[in-house]
Amino acid sequence: MEMQEFMEAAGAARALGVLVSQNGKETARYLWDDACRRNIYSASKSFTSAAVGIAQREGLLSLDEKLVDAFARDLPEKVSPQLEKAKVRDLLTMCLGQKAPYLMGKDRPFYAETDWVRASLAQPFSDNPGEKFLYSNTGPYLAGMLVQRRAGCDLVHYLMPRLFEPLGIRLPTWENDPLGFTFGAGGLFLNIDELHLFGQLYLQKGFWKGRQVLPETWVAESTGRQVENGMDGYGYLFWRGKCGSYRADGKYGQYTIVFPDRQAVVTVTAESRTEPAILEAVYRYLVPQF
Repeated sequence: MEMQEFMEAAGAARALGVLVSQNGKETARYLWDDACRRNIYSASKSFTSAAVGIAQREGLLSLDEKLVDAFARDLPEKVSPQLEKAKVRDLLTMCLGQKAPYLMGKDRPFYAETDWVRASLAQPFSDNPGEKFLYSNTGPYLAGMLVQRRAGCDLVHYLMPRLFEPLGIRLPTWENDPLGFTFGAGGLFLNIDELHLFGQLYLQKGFWKGRQVLPETWVAESTGRQVENGMDGYGYLFWRGKCGSYRADGKYGQYTIVFPDRQAVVTVTAESRTEPAILEAVYRYLVPQF
């Protein structure tokens, strides 16, 4: 694969590494820095999505559960009509109906509250669930918390035998909330190869080395267009993109981008302040070569 033009564009945007595979074989790799584990930021959300899919398969939760039932002991004194309507599904689509984003990275270190579940549910709701796309960490955090409560362990240890170990990923670090629970909206640390394995698993419809690690129906549902977002659409904690692609997407340019029609995966790690430039470079210089 010809990489020079991509490398120039991505390097200018401060990419740290790119890994490309097609039909299950690596076709290109370039590293601007060591391939150590790094914070993949909001790409972590897609791992939480996988955890929800596995938990649903195991009968631990349902997407149609109402939040007032799933989090009955954490509700505010006055439950709004919008919160009354919200379901677990709404935690995954960025259409929860709240007025403003919450639990964002710039704010988390300064919260006085330590019980983020209760604090999240107390945030104002302005819209009915499912009506308005608003990017926020509230939904994925609560989704991850529900899995942890039902499973009786943190997300890392829940996913170890169910996702990480099958892919050959050793115990990773993942950010915790003030009470010690995994912060499912961000803060997972992986290297570029580990992130790429996750993308490849999704390309293979959840099937890995003779085992259906993720339900095939969940892979299709979670990566399909569930809601409109003014761009290419959004699934269950996955972004839709050009050329029929979908991706796990993290701040500063952490991506694993899956192209099902081309049987290809592109994974990028970066320290970029101009993340769209990296995505555009992928579509402009790499996709035409698939």
